[in-house]
Amino acid sequence: MTTSPVHPSEQRDSTADDRWREHVRHFADTEIAPLSTEMDKTATLDPGLRDRLFAEGLMAVEIPRAYGGRGASLRQVLIGIEEVARVDPGVAVGVDVHNILVAGTILRHGTGDQRRQYLPLLASGRIGAFALSEEQAGSDAFALTTVARRVGADYVLTGRKRWTSNARNADLVLTFAHVEGSGPTAFLVPTDAEGVTVDDRVEQLGVRAAATSDVVFDATPVGAARRIGPVGGGQVVAMAALDLGRLGIAAQMIGLARGALDTAIDYSRAREQFGTRIADYQGVQFPLAEVAAQLAAARALLNESVELFERDSDQIDRLRAAAMTKYLAAEVAERAASVAVETLGGNGFTDAYPVARFYRDAKAGKIYEGTANLLLRNIAAILLGGTGR
Repeated sequence: MTTSPVHPSEQRDSTADDRWREHVRHFADTEIAPLSTEMDKTATLDPGLRDRLFAEGLMAVEIPRAYGGRGASLRQVLIGIEEVARVDPGVAVGVDVHNILVAGTILRHGTGDQRRQYLPLLASGRIGAFALSEEQAGSDAFALTTVARRVGADYVLTGRKRWTSNARNADLVLTFAHVEGSGPTAFLVPTDAEGVTVDDRVEQLGVRAAATSDVVFDATPVGAARRIGPVGGGQVVAMAALDLGRLGIAAQMIGLARGALDTAIDYSRAREQFGTRIADYQGVQFPLAEVAAQLAAARALLNESVELFERDSDQIDRLRAAAMTKYLAAEVAERAASVAVETLGGNGFTDAYPVARFYRDAKAGKIYEGTANLLLRNIAAILLGGTGR
């Protein structure tokens, strides 16, 4: 397959990042791509692929070696997400949620005991899910009706979480509930705990391998040792995770755009009409060139944003960068998928090629972890002197 142009920062020789990218790219092409059509149809993650994702280190990228992980950087987490999304954005969602939203939250906000207890599990085969959204808590993320009632030093959770990616594969759910008198609070809840039910799958337009379902808590007992951060500190925990998560979604959308563009380029070179390759027609060339330019811009912005997070720069700068990066990457992904479908013509409208799936998957990038309008609101607030929240 043709490889679309890459940003200069990807061209460093003999670096760990480059070796990791090549490793994941090969794995995605050989192990994920052949399963993608079936996973999309069944809205499930192939059971054997789950095991292989762990074996390849894709589910423990940032987890320290002391806890059984690779001990790599945030940048390598994003590289992994991008390369997986190049062939299957739905699988990439699962990798993103597990690494960034769950393991990353425990790594950054958990106590020493919590890191020692949970990170080895998440590195060795247990999958994490992130449950924040509810029926009326979407863009208004903390309009929570799920409650955590105090019982002595512990809690009892009751409520329903909606649209929870990874839910049907998850062993551990990072969930958020309202503690009366204190506010939103984060808890780690095993899916086999008393009173936890994972509903049937949510039938959704795209990213179907993400195994999305509702999670119900019916008087579920949760010990105080499973609380992440202080009582009432759930908003800080969640927003820190979601800021990083927006970079994860941006990487996913960049990978999707690359996959769509590469497919369109290859097809345009092979397809002939009126005795010539369609790649020789300017009407085909220019849309592909525009997507390539927009993709390069999105990747450059993602690289810049990663540097801000790695340097632990000012919080407002990180929020602005994450919002801009996710917004731009989602726009590029939608455009790339649309151009790819049109380049393939009738073939692009079938499941014979992956671009129809990419087209459906791309829409999710403009919705989850901050809709396009919410991101514009955040960006505008910062530009005009506010906090962006």
